[in-house]
Amino acid sequence: MEPSRLAGFQKKLQYQFKNEKYLLEALRHSSFVNEQVDPDMRDNERLEFLGDAVLDLVIGHLLMQYYPDAKEGDLSRMRANLVNEKQLSDLATDIDLGDFIQFGRGERQTRGPEKKSILANTYEALIAAIYLDAGFDGVYEFIRIQFSGRMDTVDDLDGDPDYKSRLQERVQESQKAVPRYSIQKTTGPDHEKTFTVQVVVGSYRASGEGKNKKAAEQAAARKKSENIIQGSIIFIKRFRAVIESISTDLSF
Repeated sequence: MEPSRLAGFQKKLQYQFKNEKYLLEALRHSSFVNEQVDPDMRDNERLEFLGDAVLDLVIGHLLMQYYPDAKEGDLSRMRANLVNEKQLSDLATDIDLGDFIQFGRGERQTRGPEKKSILANTYEALIAAIYLDAGFDGVYEFIRIQFSGRMDTVDDLDGDPDYKSRLQERVQESQKAVPRYSIQKTTGPDHEKTFTVQVVVGSYRASGEGKNKKAAEQAAARKKSENIIQGSIIFIKRFRAVIESISTDLSF
């Protein structure tokens, strides 16, 4: 990437990297790396993994400061409203991130710079790059500024339904346990992958698919939640049938 473009992007971010190698890695989509001859060049997927964890930690910290009396369930719900594909892709659009991501030819032709999943994932990679470059205090301040306009209206945000948080709250309350997620397989070319994730709750399992790991986890959690609801409905119907049978017997 040309130094002038890199400098322009950092000006837009209002953050100047001390080591630009972190920024360059954050902006490399896997489709771009796959077309290069350098075997040591890395795409941004490892940074995406780290950025996801950093965002959860910092947003959790900020929410506890903004809402000191909020309960755990409310904090989890608010964090889910803030850290999801829609909100992160919107933040990425605000800083024109899609204009600076390095894509392979095929991904760019399929409108990669406009895909919400790619924008959200690259935004997470960018967060990790700032964390590695500036440490926790530096990335904390960057995230605080980025999300400042959303903190006061977090309950009004149009976020994607967070089935993971809902399932976790339900399982923790009823079974004192937490759901476990694992990637079962990935299919398709690098620019159009589909992830299959399995969620395990006790001895029960459910699977879901998505264009990234997070979407697949949400799909699995949604399916598991629907299974729980369906099981509850069946139980209630059977319970009613028993009660009606007892009532009939007692009427004689």
